[in-house]
Amino acid sequence: MNDEHRRSILKCVHCGTCRAYCPVFNEYGWESTNARGRMLIAQQIDDDSDIDDSFRFSLDTCTTCGICEQMCPSGATPPDVVENARAAVVRKVGASKAQEKLKNDTVEWGNPLRESRQRLHWLEPAQKEELPDKCEYVYFAGCMTAYRYPEVARKTFDILKKLGVGVLEDEVCCGSPLLRTGSDASELIGHNLEQIKKSGAKTIITGCAGCYTTLKKDYPDEFEVLHVSEFLEKKLDELDIRKLDISVSYHDPCHIGRAHGIYEAPRNVIRRICNLEEMDTHHENARCCGGGGGVRRSFSDLSQSLASKRMDEVPEKAELLVTSCPLCRSNLEMAAEDRELIDIIELLEKAMC
Repeated sequence: MNDEHRRSILKCVHCGTCRAYCPVFNEYGWESTNARGRMLIAQQIDDDSDIDDSFRFSLDTCTTCGICEQMCPSGATPPDVVENARAAVVRKVGASKAQEKLKNDTVEWGNPLRESRQRLHWLEPAQKEELPDKCEYVYFAGCMTAYRYPEVARKTFDILKKLGVGVLEDEVCCGSPLLRTGSDASELIGHNLEQIKKSGAKTIITGCAGCYTTLKKDYPDEFEVLHVSEFLEKKLDELDIRKLDISVSYHDPCHIGRAHGIYEAPRNVIRRICNLEEMDTHHENARCCGGGGGVRRSFSDLSQSLASKRMDEVPEKAELLVTSCPLCRSNLEMAAEDRELIDIIELLEKAMC
């Protein structure tokens, strides 16, 4: 554990503020499942205490949503400490079976979904032939969008290509699933960096919150990273958009919201199109969807319970729930019942003449 994370552990004064906000602690009620408890466990790991399954459970049930960091009066950064502690556990006692499978699948297939289809399968053959070799802006679709929501990838690129945006020839997973669960992602990162260099891109645009955080935080600072809502917010005047007579609500993804402060760009896009009704908690106070930090894969019941609580916050007036992250959408759809969820790109496409 590095000095920065050790300082963060020392900043924790054990006041318990995090207990009031942590969604996982709200489910389990155990001290080890809130930020205060996890900071103590991280300290023990750094002190070379014996690591058992209770340590793994404490760390691996954290969604890294960042509400604890947002509310911490002492300025501690528990999500970063948790990720660092997870990596320390893997180094010291090895990866769990689930972590090992996740890493092997992601490296072997280029995605954690074991998809063998080409990454750009969502493009028409004629479109592939028209792709430029070099481009200042490139669209990074990400695994979930490319393979679980290919129509969103297609619609996103249909809009972005009009604004001079290309794609990477051979994109693979950004590495987020491995990095967030304590594994090494250097092989994936190295491959993507080669692709970015080959494309000549100076700006990477993505519609996935997990990809955004990883490209911004874990890749070299050699290019600009934009969420698609940030890019489109500045280009709305160049698009032929009509006003829709509907009301929608918006779910803030943790990894672009609290992690990077991207709150207004998606809202400005939405308000240009239709009426926005806020959820019960929003902006920096927004509830987590329950899918991040590897929790959905390892603790599906916990993930679904968190998703249900988030869906309970959708206002009655909202006809649609809009989000700007495919993992959030996928997780919330498990608890959506009769609610319809769409990506912000799909809302924009509805409004384009």
